Amino acid sequence: MIAVDTNVLIYAHRRETELHRAAADRLTALAEGDAPWILPVFCITEFLRVVTHLRVFNPPSSSAEALDFVGLLLDAPTCTVAFPEARFLSGLEAVIRESDARGNLIFDAQIAAICKSHGASTIVTNDRDFERFAFLRVEYLAGQQGRDAS
Repeated sequence: MIAVDTNVLIYAHRRETELHRAAADRLTALAEGDAPWILPVFCITEFLRVVTHLRVFNPPSSSAEALDFVGLLLDAPTCTVAFPEARFLSGLEAVIRESDARGNLIFDAQIAAICKSHGASTIVTNDRDFERFAFLRVEYLAGQQGRDAS
């Protein structure tokens, strides 16, 4: 199963970004395909925070525009929102210990832990930090080698 990271959502939503077309095409392929895929809930909320933030985009997306974008993705019958499950904290602890994540990488570790608990073995991203999680295959957009280190 495939998971989609925040930056892919941002690129697909914001047309002025360099990787807009690659991200939009990848999301379209997932949404129109037959294979199940997930959006980690943390990626959805981070997407909403970033695209509606005036210091990040000028003008920022309205909350309605951002929510509508997420809604379109969730309309795909193969898309599921991945929420933390009852044993999330023990899974997160294992991921943090295995990857030696700390500081800002804890946020990526929580996404990786959700991926692991929901059976996602691949994450579509442009963030090379996900390479530290041995159980996740990192799929970069359009052959990119990963630039974002968020």
